Amino acid sequence: MKWATPSQLSRHGILGMNSRNIDYIGRSNDRRFYPLVDNKLKTKKAAIQLGMSVPGLIGVVDIQHEVRLLETLLHGVKQFVIKPAQGSGGKGILVITDRQGDDFIKATGATLSFRDIKRHTSNILSGLYSLGGRTDVAMIEDMIDFDPMLSNYSYEGVPDIRVIIYRGYPVMAMMRCSTHASDGKANLHQGAVGVGIDIANGHSLYAVQNDNAVEKHPDTGCHFNELKLPHWEEVLHLSSSCYEMTELGYFGADIVLDKKIGPVILELNARPGLAIQMANQAGLKKRLKTIDRLSAIKQSVNERIQLAQKLFATQRS
Repeated sequence: MKWATPSQLSRHGILGMNSRNIDYIGRSNDRRFYPLVDNKLKTKKAAIQLGMSVPGLIGVVDIQHEVRLLETLLHGVKQFVIKPAQGSGGKGILVITDRQGDDFIKATGATLSFRDIKRHTSNILSGLYSLGGRTDVAMIEDMIDFDPMLSNYSYEGVPDIRVIIYRGYPVMAMMRCSTHASDGKANLHQGAVGVGIDIANGHSLYAVQNDNAVEKHPDTGCHFNELKLPHWEEVLHLSSSCYEMTELGYFGADIVLDKKIGPVILELNARPGLAIQMANQAGLKKRLKTIDRLSAIKQSVNERIQLAQKLFATQRS
C-alpha cells in the first residue's frame, strides 16, 4: 500500500478531520441548531411539519416502564425498525423483516424473541447507543420497502444515499450498500460498500469497501458500474431542502428510496464522515471552496441544485 503525504492530499483537495471540524462544521453550524439533527425524533417531526417524506412512525418508548407495552404496540406488526433517537454510526438499529408467532426475524435470518426485543429497547433507553451515553428514547418505524431497482446492490438490508450539503448546495454524494459483513446495515465502518455518485445524473463513479476499491457487490456479485439511481432529482431536492429546515451550513442528509413513495429522509448528520471522498475519488475541500467563491445572492433550492450539477459533474475514468 502506498501512503499519500499531507501535501499530496492537500493538492488533491482532500478534506481532513481537523479542517472539517474547524473550517466548516465549526464556522457553518450554529450549535443551537444541533439538537434538531442529533435527535432523529425531532428531525422527523420537523420534516413532517414541512411536508417532507419520512418513514412512518409506529410509536415511541420514552421510559423503562413503557417497555412492557411493546407487545401491544407491535401487535400484528410484522416488519419494523427500532432505533435510538440519539444514536450514531448505525449503532442500536434493529431491523425486523418478518414475524412468525412470537419470533422476530432479522434480515440475516437470525431469530429473536419478544424478550430480546424488550432487552434491546431497554438498552436504548439506558443510553447504550446514544451520543455521549445520554438516556434516550426508542423510535419504532415502518421498515422501508426499498426500490426493487436497487435490490442487486444491497444485501440483507436497505441501501441509503448520503448527500453532503454545504450552504444549501449538494456537493458530493454516495450510496451506502449493506452487506452480510455489515449485518445488513448501511454503515461503511461495519463493512458496507460506499459507491460514489455523480451529482449531475445519479450514475455510479467508484466503489470502496473497507478502504479498498471494489467493482462488484461482495454478496450479490452485481457490478457497480451499471448503477444509476432512480428519482435522482427528487433525492437532490429533498436533501437540499433540509438546509432551510435545519439552518445548518454543513451536514449530511441520508435518503432512502421507498418503492411506493420514492425518496424519504432517514436522518441528518451534523458531522458527516469523510469516507465519501474515497468513494468519489475526489476531494471535498475543492468543492467546498468552489461554493465559498460564489456570490452571496440567495438562490432557490432548484437553482442551487442546477448550479451544483454544472459545477460538480464527474466523468468516470
